[in-house]
Amino acid sequence: MSRWSNSAPRRSSAQVQSYPFFMFTISSDDRVGMSVYGPVVKIHPVVLASIGDSYERRNEGASRVIGTLLGTIDKHSVEVTNCFSVPHNESEDEVAVDMEFAKNMYELHKRVSSSEVIVGWYATGFEITEHSVLIHEYYSREATNPIHLTMDTALQSGKMNIRAYLSAQMGVLGKTVGVMFTPLSVKYKYYDTERIGIDLLERTRDAPNTTNGLTSDLCQVGGAAGRVQDMLATVLTYIEDVLSGKQTADNSVGRYLMDLVNKVPKITAEDFETMLNSNINDLLMVTYLSNLTQAQIALNEKIVVL
Repeated sequence: MSRWSNSAPRRSSAQVQSYPFFMFTISSDDRVGMSVYGPVVKIHPVVLASIGDSYERRNEGASRVIGTLLGTIDKHSVEVTNCFSVPHNESEDEVAVDMEFAKNMYELHKRVSSSEVIVGWYATGFEITEHSVLIHEYYSREATNPIHLTMDTALQSGKMNIRAYLSAQMGVLGKTVGVMFTPLSVKYKYYDTERIGIDLLERTRDAPNTTNGLTSDLCQVGGAAGRVQDMLATVLTYIEDVLSGKQTADNSVGRYLMDLVNKVPKITAEDFETMLNSNINDLLMVTYLSNLTQAQIALNEKIVVL
């Protein structure tokens, strides 16, 4: 476990801290959600859930948890798709991080998903601390321009603020070199499979003690068809209001509607019904085979026990 010590006096987050090797400044205003420069950070829901879970399972007496962020990087954005927590201990003058554990976990993750690389690290809390600079220097050796993500699990402003930073060197050439943390824009992105979990959590938001299970495939198809029907009804209502003079026409909405109409494939009603029925039959067959497989597995388990 690597240890770093700091004997400098503690000051406010808006001041410059002086160390034997580091000097940094932190912005403490409420404008950190706006990007000054740098890439856009795209975070997936599984990352936020993992950070929250690691905070809930933290060791007794620990004020925050830290961990490694994994994902992909391109010219304009950093997409965070996975993460894992790293054991550490903090005191007023020392921080100890289990770097060997972090390296082993990353090696295991590469076996599962070789496309995910280290893009930075996270910490729970509202602001960047003195120890964050020391930890950030380690991740600067593991990744190029790593990002630092903070998640306010204490809900100090009434919500779980999530902020991302990028470090930049500052100082006079040949003199003391420092680090400045610059805020980045944060966006949320999800895969279709993650959207299923989000919708499930959304249904239990107003009633946390209620248990909800995943809906069947047919129910999902029916729900999607119902939502499409509602959107078409909204569009038809708008068009009728414009034609009757009840509402002023909006050219931008008209262009969107024209683009939507042009994307609809030209197909007769009979061919569409045949295609829909064929897809429904395929779905029913897959559902039947999956249920049959589950029944055979359950029967085989009972036979083995006997």
